[in-house]
Amino acid sequence: MVVYAYTRVIQVNPTTVALTFLISVLIVSALWGLRYALFTAFVATAAFNYYFLPPVGTFTIAGTQNWIALLAFFTTAVIASQLSDRARKQTDEAVGRRRELERLYTFSQQLLTADNVLQLLNAVPQFVIESFDVSAAAVYVLEKGSIYRSGAEAPDLDADQLKTIIARGEPMMDRERNLSFTPLKMGVRTVGALGVAGNLSRQTLDAMGSLTAIAVERANAVETLTRSETTREGEKLRSAILDSVTHEFRTPLTSIKASITSLISTPGLSADDRRELMTVINEESDRLNRLIGEAAEVAQLESHEFQLDLQACRVLELVQAAVAEVKQVLGKHPIEIRVPQDITVRLDPDRIKEVLVQLLENAAKYSPPESPIRVTAEVKEDSLEVSVADQGVGIDDMEQALIFDKFYRGKNQRYRVQGTGMGLAIVKAIAEAHGGKIGVTSQLGCGSVFYIVLPMKS
Repeated sequence: MVVYAYTRVIQVNPTTVALTFLISVLIVSALWGLRYALFTAFVATAAFNYYFLPPVGTFTIAGTQNWIALLAFFTTAVIASQLSDRARKQTDEAVGRRRELERLYTFSQQLLTADNVLQLLNAVPQFVIESFDVSAAAVYVLEKGSIYRSGAEAPDLDADQLKTIIARGEPMMDRERNLSFTPLKMGVRTVGALGVAGNLSRQTLDAMGSLTAIAVERANAVETLTRSETTREGEKLRSAILDSVTHEFRTPLTSIKASITSLISTPGLSADDRRELMTVINEESDRLNRLIGEAAEVAQLESHEFQLDLQACRVLELVQAAVAEVKQVLGKHPIEIRVPQDITVRLDPDRIKEVLVQLLENAAKYSPPESPIRVTAEVKEDSLEVSVADQGVGIDDMEQALIFDKFYRGKNQRYRVQGTGMGLAIVKAIAEAHGGKIGVTSQLGCGSVFYIVLPMKS
């Protein structure tokens, strides 16, 4: 094309022709490599000699100046093609390194998603396949003594081969079988080995091994920390349960013991004093019986060894019955009931009344004397929402997710107000047995609103 343009279309001097040929050689070198560029340089030199150097139309070169020009052109074309080819290869290497870094970054991010060693080891082979576009992968960890695989069937990725890599302590590339192996090293300590069905660079294998080893050690550390934290929390919970239950059971027993001792050791007591002591014994016995009943009920509810006696009930009547039952506990707290008379729901009346009694008692115990308590019920879409609002001290945000757990009591209230921390756990279990839920909305210094949401069953 160049020869046709410069011989038939326009007339140019040899210098312009040489520069045009040189540009063509550079383009070929950039697109297809050094081999094709050298061939193009040879063809361009021959064409330059035949068509543009005198005598034109022959391969004979007349004059020393023409020899020098032809030699300079050929040398320049060869050097330029080599430089262009080297630049192209360096660009390809840079792109390849960038791609490997992106894959390693993706791989490292995936390794952080596992929370325990077993989950991590099961996921690592799949992560390798997804990140590095290989057909199969296998990982072996000495501590576990098992091999974890993913991808296509690869018999050569066996435990014996991976143990050999652990003993060798450095990456190995088997080009003939299209396999690559790397040890999982933490410093100088080898914790396992990784094998893939594919050819990867040594740098990539080193990075993969280090990242996987770090992830395994991290997962081990997280597991150890979790076990330690669980053990510590378990000890704290057992101590809290023992402290709470011991205190709550000991208080009525102490009162009963003191009253009986007075009755036995003081025969000359008046009828009124004897009646007062007998009243104390009766009340504290009821309290002790209730504590034992709550503990038994929690166990029963958690084991689901109970059945609901569903009946069509008027909600207003249940609320009124619950208020009447806790009248003594409410004391001087004014009760405001906002419940429409026509709301009728199919539920277990005894269980739901127990829920309302527990919420009313809590509202009375944890709010200032004579502060109002409001009971509200309303139908929202296909659900009934019943709430009990007080004007107490409120519940901290951190504790709102804990107060429905067994035996948990507010850190600022556990020694001021009597209780075992089982009441709200019972309420939650009853609400969930009805297919509903319980929640709380609270703000420190402004009071709390406990609500249960129950489905409207026909």
